[in-house]
Amino acid sequence: MASLHVRNLDPTLVEKLKSRAAHNGRSVEAEHRAILKEVLQTPSVAERREAFLALAERARALSAGRPQTPSEVLQRESRDEAR
Repeated sequence: MASLHVRNLDPTLVEKLKSRAAHNGRSVEAEHRAILKEVLQTPSVAERREAFLALAERARALSAGRPQTPSEVLQRESRDEAR
């Protein structure tokens, strides 16, 4: 397994890392690994946007050719029903 050495860290960051590790019941090294894993495995904003756009395109394709009711019409009908 690879090693990673981080130099020239701000002492405040080191203290926060130690505090977070203690809070989570882990060593500083284990906490460092957990933080890296969490950050790097989470999809980026661009990846989430791309996934959303693909999903929206599939939804548009599924509803293609079907009649669509404008939202203002649906809202007006809902208000009229409530009276």
